[in-house]
Amino acid sequence: MPDPMTDAASPRLAIVPQSAAGRRLDAVLAELFPEYSRSRLSAWIKSGDVLADGASLRGRDPVRGGEEVILSAIQETQTHAVAEDIPLDILYADEHVFVLDKPAGLVVHPGAGNPAGTLVNALLHLDANLELLPRAGIVHRLDKDTSGVMVVARTLPAHTALVAQLSARQVHRQYLAIVVGALVSGGTANAPIDRHPRDRLRMAVREDGKDAITHFRLRERYRNHTALECRLETGRTHQIRVHMNHLKHPIVGDPLYGGSFKLPKGASDAFIAALRSFKRQALHAEVLEFAHPVTGEPIRRSAPVPGDMQRLMKLLREDAAVHAEAERQRR
Repeated sequence: MPDPMTDAASPRLAIVPQSAAGRRLDAVLAELFPEYSRSRLSAWIKSGDVLADGASLRGRDPVRGGEEVILSAIQETQTHAVAEDIPLDILYADEHVFVLDKPAGLVVHPGAGNPAGTLVNALLHLDANLELLPRAGIVHRLDKDTSGVMVVARTLPAHTALVAQLSARQVHRQYLAIVVGALVSGGTANAPIDRHPRDRLRMAVREDGKDAITHFRLRERYRNHTALECRLETGRTHQIRVHMNHLKHPIVGDPLYGGSFKLPKGASDAFIAALRSFKRQALHAEVLEFAHPVTGEPIRRSAPVPGDMQRLMKLLREDAAVHAEAERQRR
């Protein structure tokens, strides 16, 4: 494999249109090479990897129109991690993207306490060139104990395009969440989120936080729990978990936002033991839909509900049925 520190990308050539005369070089480049982010293009201008009629210009310099622009950039290693042979469930793959079903328990990025054994390590084993991309091509993340579907870019243009789609709220992300409390209807949580003022591990609803919107609707209602279908309009850290806790319906098993352990009246010992043994947030990224970053074709993939959540729902369903029958007999 070529050395990622010295292997240059194929030079890109473009002609500045006459209609761009007088405009800044960096703004014109963003239109000529939309597959690259503005920050990356600016860095390449500063490093001398962009030539206009053979001359190195500054980003703020105006163009005349008609110049031949050559972009000859060297892609350097962006992600420093060791490749590891960790099995992944790939739902879709081509030369531009991976779509995968992340299992609960798999950390996405290496960090303190998790230097290895992460999704990044697994991805680098699948495609060593991902080390040339920020975060090995990961454009959105799932918490360690949240399962489900994710998309990963395999090229820099694909990465730029997917980040742009996420920023423009054009990616459909649907989750299944099992929450405490028997809700009677769906709704929308529109509450800004930012870092908790005292606990740095948690996020919180804050007036000065970032815009955060979660839409939810009922999928299945139990005695004292509800299965919700949640759709993200924004993608803040822990967004669904924080919003459900804010609405007083925390996600079952959530170690950060779950609140006190609550049980419906008359629950059996087996039911109580099973509910107590569910040690992760009951949250699953079920559906992901986006426009292919190169062809524009719609890509939609779904990840099946994992076994532990299926068993939890079955348990809640059976408990509701038993007590509904007992109620009928009392009448």
